[in-house]
Amino acid sequence: MKKIYIFISIIFAALGSAQEKDSAALISEVRIDAYKKPAAFITSTKSVSVVSENLLNQNTPERMLESINQISGARMEERSPGSYRISLRGSTLRSPFGVRNVKVYLDDFIFSDASGNTYFNVISPGLIRRIEIYKGPESGDYGAVTGGTLLLKTSDSDRTSAQLAVGSYGTFNQSFDFSKQMGKHFVEVFQNYYQTDSYREQSKVLRKQIFLKDNFQYSQKGLLKAIMLYADLDYQTPGGLTLEQMEFNRKQAKPATKTLPGAKDQNAGIHNKLILAGVSHEYNLSPGFSHFILIQGSYVDFENPFITNFENRFEKNFALRTHFNYERNWEHISLAYRFGFEGGINDILINNFDNNKGFEGNPQNFDKIKNTSGFYFISQKLNIDEKLFTDISLSLNSNSYDWKRFFPSSENGKIHFKNQWLPNFGLSYLLAKGFSVRAKVGKGNSAPTNEEIRASDQQFNADLKPEYGWNKEFGIRKQFGNTLFVEGSYFDFRMKDAIVRRQNDAGQEFFVNSGETVQKGIEFLLESKSFTLKNDIFSFFKFRISGSFYRFTFENYHQNDADYSGNDLTGVPRTTVNSLLNFVLFKKLSIDYSHFYTSKMPLNDANSVWSEPSLVGNIQFRFPFELDRTRLNVFLQIQNIYNKDYVSGFDINAFGNRYYNPAAKRNFVLGAKIDF
Repeated sequence: MKKIYIFISIIFAALGSAQEKDSAALISEVRIDAYKKPAAFITSTKSVSVVSENLLNQNTPERMLESINQISGARMEERSPGSYRISLRGSTLRSPFGVRNVKVYLDDFIFSDASGNTYFNVISPGLIRRIEIYKGPESGDYGAVTGGTLLLKTSDSDRTSAQLAVGSYGTFNQSFDFSKQMGKHFVEVFQNYYQTDSYREQSKVLRKQIFLKDNFQYSQKGLLKAIMLYADLDYQTPGGLTLEQMEFNRKQAKPATKTLPGAKDQNAGIHNKLILAGVSHEYNLSPGFSHFILIQGSYVDFENPFITNFENRFEKNFALRTHFNYERNWEHISLAYRFGFEGGINDILINNFDNNKGFEGNPQNFDKIKNTSGFYFISQKLNIDEKLFTDISLSLNSNSYDWKRFFPSSENGKIHFKNQWLPNFGLSYLLAKGFSVRAKVGKGNSAPTNEEIRASDQQFNADLKPEYGWNKEFGIRKQFGNTLFVEGSYFDFRMKDAIVRRQNDAGQEFFVNSGETVQKGIEFLLESKSFTLKNDIFSFFKFRISGSFYRFTFENYHQNDADYSGNDLTGVPRTTVNSLLNFVLFKKLSIDYSHFYTSKMPLNDANSVWSEPSLVGNIQFRFPFELDRTRLNVFLQIQNIYNKDYVSGFDINAFGNRYYNPAAKRNFVLGAKIDF
């Protein structure tokens, strides 16, 4: 207690001696892109959060967990290194692997496939310079998802940097980033190599990545962009443990049972090679009138040696997005319209074999799925006297798939889900400078992904229906002077036919519609501006605190003879609180001190098993060296500084109570970054 008191005293003494503040902007002063519908954050009608470069600096080399988890309403989970989920307001209910029900864009381009699945784990954190996170349905801009949308932004300014880091469990990370304006071209070349043995048995990771882009401003009216991303990700999967197994040995992989071999015996893992390439074109046809189009394609070679089978997937993806934009400004009114289309095709060949200790054995099933999705959208933005802002949109969404089994039998089918009209209406009013209120109503619809239609039980689930629902929310944003920003929001989301994961006795998953859910919550953010202080000991200070308070329940949910109505939604904590304190000592030593609190959560739909609450702390030290025109930053990251036993990703509704994927104890990463 005495140490805490002394620390607080130092902070207030430093604040008392502050003579000036630096020019770093509060989040309220930031402008969001909103996929080419730019707006000031303070007046935006959307439920949006921005992951700044300061938050991205908190990430370890292999993941974006630390930065995303600082955002209220967003939660990134790590089942094992390389295996991540992203939840926006509880959307991981249906996501045991990968990212589902969350749309992801990379710059102009669409990173999610047509079925709604995203291989988010192939992206190196070092590539990303900024993330915009949109929570809840935004169907007028991003189509039919109920969880939300992530916009990932790469470099937009000149930089040349190289980074090298080593750490616990054989961690090694190397990256190089070059971006520069060269005449009419802005080019970027990014390369990354990462490997680790990881904390648990059977959890090694190896990732290689190359990213290229060229933004060609060939005239004042026209901009042509091109990207190419190649990623090669190879990671082992240790599998979930029971509570008794975890308490006996946290580091062990899933052991063998009387009927099934263990994860290590079967060399369980994921091998994923992905290549994405695309071009986009933006042209100003006349003042206030423009057109945008992008065309892209990708190929995925995916292998998954699992306990019960060896799966090969070969995916071909094609996507198109185009829209016309019109904007007109008068003395007191500005008006903007957008009309367009986005669509995609996901063609996937899936071959399953017996798994002979990591090698293909006898064939089990050979199948093909083709998923086609798309939406037409129209939106209107209205600004009256820089006081009243509205954003009204409507989209028509379609999704269908056809499937065919080649082996061991021959059968096929086709499903076309009912087309959905999805409206969204948002309003924001600026009560005073730096003080706004907003309200939003929107409908979302999310069809099953390919991995849910044909899950690891290798059965086609033609009865699985899309989930849909209405979201209503209200929020306030308030900036206090030039020092502090506060945001709060309340939402009420009612979802029908929610998709929920199940497991059979072989550990294979399948999915069912679970009736209705009622999802109510409060989210908040308190963030200070960066203070530069005239104090030789304590020269810089900044903090942020964010969190959420949820009450998510099942309604009208029956499973066989059991009635789960009124139970808490599986895998969603009622309370999360996150904090980050940045400060500088002696004008050189930067310290980032962060905490993540997660309350207990139910691990099965029956609410008969709950997790323990966790509080995890991280700290990072950074020290710069100036060498002529070169800047060298040496950094030390210490994760889980309190050496807690905790789980960062649960297997919900797991058969045999194998819910637990233990996270690493205290560990470190030591590295250096050179900016030329």
